[in-house]
Amino acid sequence: MPDDEPPLNTDRIFDMLIAKVEEHGTLVPRDLAALRALEPRTRQLAAGEDLVRQGEKPTVSVMMLSGMLARHHTLPGGDRQYLSFHIAGDMPDLQSLFLNMMDHSVCAMGPAEIAMFPHRQLQALLVDRPGVGFALWRMTLVDAAIFRQAITNNSARPPAARLGHFFCEQLQRAREAKLASTDSCALPLTQEELGQALGLSLVSVNRALQKLRRDGLVEFRNSRLEVRDWTRLAAVAGFDDAYLHCAKQSHISRTPFNRR
Repeated sequence: MPDDEPPLNTDRIFDMLIAKVEEHGTLVPRDLAALRALEPRTRQLAAGEDLVRQGEKPTVSVMMLSGMLARHHTLPGGDRQYLSFHIAGDMPDLQSLFLNMMDHSVCAMGPAEIAMFPHRQLQALLVDRPGVGFALWRMTLVDAAIFRQAITNNSARPPAARLGHFFCEQLQRAREAKLASTDSCALPLTQEELGQALGLSLVSVNRALQKLRRDGLVEFRNSRLEVRDWTRLAAVAGFDDAYLHCAKQSHISRTPFNRR
């Protein structure tokens, strides 16, 4: 079986793509038609499988259909630093449209499905439909804001607050993507992987998690996060979702870039 295949249901893919782009820009009918003219292919990823590795030169950009992907750096000794996590609707490697090679790897944290869009088609789309380009640019700026917050989180917060902030972020992003209940979402990470994301040892992650549990704030088992007291957890973690730049709260994302 080939690594990638023509999608069986392109309507599902285009509906997800358009919904994501419309969160970040106002599209006119010709924008919508241009998006639906793209030719995606799909691929199933196994847990732990690399989609792209540091140093490679990809020819496609991807959109998450299900599961979770992570960006990471691999250190010479084999350890990893996870940089960000991506869920359904996310397009985690748009920067590969304009960079010569990948400076990080992208892997699946559990079984995942992706849609892949050829760079040549996306580049032509950005030239022809600047309103779509405006929206995709805004998406990358939100990614950058999450990166900045991760630097602060990993540098300035003690372990329990650091872990709590990460949990708040993951649940809030899942809520916005309509992938969560009010207080629970999938989070297919081990404690070791949490440590590799947060700059903590396995012992420190375990202690921080036990503290959050004892305080009645969270439960995290079997790849499922449950926040039992959102208000208190957000206070302990110093969590403010302003850096996520929720599209529905932004007048900029609702401003047409052009009308042609």
